[in-house]
Formats: sequence, structure tokens, C-alpha cells
Amino acid sequence: MSELVEHVDEQDRVLGVVERGEAERQHWPHRIATTICRDRAGRILVLRRSETHSRFPGYHDVMVGGAVNVGESYEEAAARELSEELGVRVPVRFMFKFLCREGISPVWFGVHEAVVSECLIPDPGEIGWQDWLTLDELRDVIDQWCFVPGGREALRRYLESGSGSGAGELAAG
Repeated sequence: MSELVEHVDEQDRVLGVVERGEAERQHWPHRIATTICRDRAGRILVLRRSETHSRFPGYHDVMVGGAVNVGESYEEAAARELSEELGVRVPVRFMFKFLCREGISPVWFGVHEAVVSECLIPDPGEIGWQDWLTLDELRDVIDQWCFVPGGREALRRYLESGSGSGAGELAAG
């Protein structure tokens, strides 16, 4: 069965309901809910998508997430995606959203933050590898590893917002 999403405009207002594949083929903006996870020590979760993932296989990311279902809020979708992809149920906090024009098609990223202290149970169909990196470690790899489009921008905005340990250091480094 095809995945239905809300086709939105440049201001994130709903224009209609379409199949996600059609939105991507037509380059119509739609919504993606994402979460940047950190642990109590301030490390950020970095993951590598599985090699069989339908979008950006083998790419790294700092965001866990997926398409927002029709009628679903960004926050609901972010919490659902954390549970589906990492097997954790923790509160998510909405941070910001931005229109990302890089990648398969334009998407509105609704970026959330979650502090995760429980064990992760990653879905192997989604995630091939994950680790918690300090900001220094992340700074060493952010421009070397192949990241999902929008991931670097989301991380920069996240750190500039004052979130995470050492906010602003990565963007300035």
C-alpha cells in the first residue's frame, strides 16, 4: 500500500493529500518529522542507514524520523518514528522546522530533541549502525562522512538554538 502524505506549500500549509512517491516525483513539498537524540552526557546519536533503506542507503544522519502521516502532528510523528526505528518511547520536544530543498524532493523538516537514556533496539531495516558521539568526535566526521541531505543543516540549526552540550561549537568549528 502506498504511503499518503500531505502536500504542503512554501509556508507549510496543507494543499492536499498525495502519495509520497508522487510528491517526490513532482518535487512537491511534504512533511518529515525528525528527532536529534542526545544522551545525558550530551553526546549526539549518529546513525548510518541500512544498505537496503529505500532512501539514502548507507548514508549517515543525526536525525531519526520519517514522513508525517495525514492528519498527524510533527510531534506525534516524531514520537512514532523513535519507537519504530529505535524501539524507545521518550518525550520529544519540538525545536524548529525548516524547508530543505536538498535531496529527493523539498521537505519541511520538523526537528525535535529527545534525551534518551534507555537501550536502543534499532530496526535493522532502517539502521545499519549507530553510536553516541561527542561534539569533538562529530566535528571530526561531519564533513568526511556522507550524510543525508539536510542532516548537517539540521544539526547546525540545532546547536545554534542552544540545545545540546557545547551548543554552537560545531557550527563555529
